[in-house]
Amino acid sequence: MDLRFEPREYQLPFLRAMGSGSKRAVLVWHRRAGKDITTWNWTIGEALRKTGTYFYFFPTYAQGKKILWDGIDGNGIRFLDYIPDRDLCKFNETEMQVSLPPIQGGSDGSIIQIVGTDKMDYIVGTNPIGCVFSEYAIQSPKAWQYVEPILLENQGWAVFCYTPRGSNHGKRLFNMARSNPKWYCSRMTIGDTKRPTGKPVITEEQIEDIRAEGEDEDLIQQEYYCSFSGAQQGSYYSRLVKQAEEEQRIRLIQYEPSIPVDTIWDIGHGDATAIGFRQLVWDEVRWIDYYESSGEGLPHYASVIAEKARQNNWRYGVHIFPHDMKVHDFSTGQTRLEAARKLGLTPARVSPKLGLDEGIDAVRRRFSKYWFHQDNCKKLLDALVNYRKKWDETNHCYQARPVHDWTSHPADMVRYEAVSTRDLPTREEAVAKMVQSGFDPLNEDVEARSYFDTLAVGG
Repeated sequence: MDLRFEPREYQLPFLRAMGSGSKRAVLVWHRRAGKDITTWNWTIGEALRKTGTYFYFFPTYAQGKKILWDGIDGNGIRFLDYIPDRDLCKFNETEMQVSLPPIQGGSDGSIIQIVGTDKMDYIVGTNPIGCVFSEYAIQSPKAWQYVEPILLENQGWAVFCYTPRGSNHGKRLFNMARSNPKWYCSRMTIGDTKRPTGKPVITEEQIEDIRAEGEDEDLIQQEYYCSFSGAQQGSYYSRLVKQAEEEQRIRLIQYEPSIPVDTIWDIGHGDATAIGFRQLVWDEVRWIDYYESSGEGLPHYASVIAEKARQNNWRYGVHIFPHDMKVHDFSTGQTRLEAARKLGLTPARVSPKLGLDEGIDAVRRRFSKYWFHQDNCKKLLDALVNYRKKWDETNHCYQARPVHDWTSHPADMVRYEAVSTRDLPTREEAVAKMVQSGFDPLNEDVEARSYFDTLAVGG
């Protein structure tokens, strides 16, 4: 069956690679290069060739609906109109699902579904054989973690297409793919893409016009030259993470046995719970580990914390919870904070109830003291890079509030840390204070916790 899509010359290598048997592909193409039109039509072709379930992932359900389900390409053609024999297909508007007619000789046809990774519950228990991750750099990495084992078992394929969004999981995936012969990897800037007429898709003259209009240079480098080095636009902490990288504050961090490990929590109700593990060392806040899960109760997280202590020989200090831990649970009559203490999470305290803007400002002021374990805190760093202001499509500006997605809980956890701890001393002040309290750095049995407990705010 002929498809309506006519690929441009620079889009053909990807289609040929996949047609020759590649199972994994990364397309880091500049804005307007035709990532979605290419991968959408590849998905349609495969669904017509082999019966199965195919998922097309976007960061949110709303984006999937706007870009593909209701979207129109640069030629004025609706994306859904690229599906042949539309009259024989069934369209489920609510689930953004297309049921194709049976392949010749078969009883069932393929299913193509557009899915927001903010609505992953929709695909639990399914068995896709092909997936596209559009705008993967701002998707939750959990989507791929969920789907990958399924595709490994059924030998399915996956394509990741996006423009860079700073130094996050998108950058790591690209770096891996370009050195892995089992992956097809393509990175194309405006210098690599031309229309059938030979004219560039985006010209250098157009870029100069954008600069003259005052567009941020980091955004230009990101969107049109596929640079991973710039800060993500609208991000609260992307530049600060980049600065931490440059100052080598993201590295392998050793646990300091004489200093307790504190845990900071953000408890999701119906979604993720985020727990950060920090040590206050001199004038530094060292994030040595991070844990996140969903659908679990306090006993699960208490057991995780106990197991980490056993495995790493950690000694815990204070456990800091969000302010709503003081709310009573009607089923038990006790507060969540009381429940945490009964599970051995002591001393347990709550963070002050401050406004969101005040908390974000506290994180920004404190960030220069943050150090991160480069392996244990990858998910936390990805969330901080991608935690961003909500974009107002109507007024074409960023709103004052953040997007609520997979980045929210880890970012909130860090915010609770920042507002729950007094300003750290300088290194000189810390040394003087510890000497006054009788601290002997050569004595491994010394109790340093008494000093560091003075930095934590009770609740």
